[in-house]
Amino acid sequence: MPKEQSFAQRLIAWQQAAGRHDLPWQGSRDPYRVWLSEIMLQQTQVATVIPYYQRFLSSFPDVVALAAAPIERVVEHWAGLGYYARARNLHRCAQQIVAQHGGAFPRTAAELAELPGIGRSTAAAIAAFSFGERAAILDGNVKRVLCRVFGIAGFPGSAPVERKLWQLAESLLPETGIEAYTQGLMDLGATLCTRGTPHCPACPFADACVARREGRQKTLPEARPRAPVPERSATFVLITDGQRLLLERRPPSGLWGGLLVPPEGEPEQVLAARGLCALAQRKLPDLKHAFTHFRLTLQPVVCRVQVPATTGETGSAWLPLSEAAAAGVPTPIARLIRLVASAPD
Repeated sequence: MPKEQSFAQRLIAWQQAAGRHDLPWQGSRDPYRVWLSEIMLQQTQVATVIPYYQRFLSSFPDVVALAAAPIERVVEHWAGLGYYARARNLHRCAQQIVAQHGGAFPRTAAELAELPGIGRSTAAAIAAFSFGERAAILDGNVKRVLCRVFGIAGFPGSAPVERKLWQLAESLLPETGIEAYTQGLMDLGATLCTRGTPHCPACPFADACVARREGRQKTLPEARPRAPVPERSATFVLITDGQRLLLERRPPSGLWGGLLVPPEGEPEQVLAARGLCALAQRKLPDLKHAFTHFRLTLQPVVCRVQVPATTGETGSAWLPLSEAAAAGVPTPIARLIRLVASAPD
């Protein structure tokens, strides 16, 4: 590309020629679809998001339908996508848009950022794609691009470096073509300027990138200072009669909020609290699962019981073993359920 072109001009030209143009949420200025895709894409790769996005839209085609849906149904559609606070905020946001804005999305990034679950960068993306507002985005991919191209040192999540990156991001905005520019930043970070092995020769900034010139692609952006990752453990009691499994819905907030999981606690206490008695009991191998801020060791115990005539309390349900793994449960719990279903005895 011509060297005299600005950062924005190069990026727009590259996006139009080599960027992504066939994603299911592209080609629409519907703020509902843009918002949904942006929330799902937080901390999650495009390939993972696409089937969730399509299934979500088929069940909740607009913000009014989402606002009217029970939170349990929304969370079930999110099961397996992770970071479940996003689903709860999505529902709260939809209800607020309907109640306070008559079902119409605010049209500016500043107003959008006031809604639940929408931060500054996400608000800018929604405003740019839906309403053409000239607003800067700064998600993880964009931080990586800017740190490498301009040689920005320091951890980009720290307050001083982040302020510097926001100033830079705003200074680079084009006067026109904000949609292609914003999409170009996303595409460049996702497809070429990747975390592990960037594809520098195909980059529109290959001749100007500080990181490439100095051989610092592996060290920019700088990593977060390491801190010990907390370790936690929890016992989950998979109660089954050989055909069905007892699951309980978690509280709306907290770990796996709103999802179905087996009861947690010591098996004897869990069974006694439900008026059940184990006919047989066996421990499954521990299962480790990493969250953003800690690692959890799941200690599963399978208890075979005879189900009484009255089957329990509010928030609990006996589900067929063959269906339970698909019933809105967290990913590691689905793995345990499939293990039990393959050998229920």
